[in-house]
Amino acid sequence: MMIEAEHVTSEQVLDLVQDPSVLTVVEFWGHDCPNCDVFAAAQSDLLKALGDAPVRFLKVNAYDDPTLATEWAIHGIPTFFLYRSGERLGRMTSFKGKEYWLAVIREHLPASFEPPTK
Repeated sequence: MMIEAEHVTSEQVLDLVQDPSVLTVVEFWGHDCPNCDVFAAAQSDLLKALGDAPVRFLKVNAYDDPTLATEWAIHGIPTFFLYRSGERLGRMTSFKGKEYWLAVIREHLPASFEPPTK
């Protein structure tokens, strides 16, 4: 089953990052953002590459929710936050390529998750 991106509001994201069973990745993005467009073009392949990893991927439009973007100290987009059980595990500012993005996500997966062997 492929991971699907969920577009969420500020009220939803604050609840969803509390989930202890998954790594929750929150992407702040916006329209007319060239680097966001580069990530968007790669997003499907990236989520597919994660396979059945316990990951939830949330998208928040920083322009539609400027209060949340300010609270989360967004200074450039896209910005990605990694959460589990309400605890922030990491942050990536900008999209630095597929390999880097996947490496950071995989580094923060639960130790109990074993990716399928090839």
